[in-house]
Amino acid sequence: MGVIPARWASSRFPGKPLADINGKPMVQWVSEQVQKASLITEVIVATDDKRIYDVVFEFGGKAVMTSSKHQSGTDRVAEVAKKIECDIVVNVQGDEPLIPSENIDLVIKPLLNSEDLPVTTLMTDIRSRSEMLDPNICKVVVDNNGRALYFTRAPIPYNREDE
Repeated sequence: MGVIPARWASSRFPGKPLADINGKPMVQWVSEQVQKASLITEVIVATDDKRIYDVVFEFGGKAVMTSSKHQSGTDRVAEVAKKIECDIVVNVQGDEPLIPSENIDLVIKPLLNSEDLPVTTLMTDIRSRSEMLDPNICKVVVDNNGRALYFTRAPIPYNREDE
């Protein structure tokens, strides 16, 4: 099951899930990309806002109302995962309208092939100094087997002497 967390009250861009992109709200573009993934059986938008909920149903999607007290989109996804029975839950960020559906399948395949793997995530190389310094880009430190050790929005390594 693919779950798209979508909230209205973003401090940087209020209403972002309903932002118009070529005639469709962003959340619709994301939902359509997730639906294209061959390993996804259901797509749900997890939201705490009636406007988003209504728009999702207008374009034929499925939405679930969640608590407005969540600290993160992951918390919102976890609430939906507790309500709906499924084997694998994929958290697809609501501001990724161009996510390739193939990447969604890539994140699912390791979970299908391993009973002891609890979670997977997509990652890519940082390609420039500006990406490294951008707090909007999450960085991940991995071990030699590609397993995540920790995530941060700060540059890695972080120079505490610059504070």
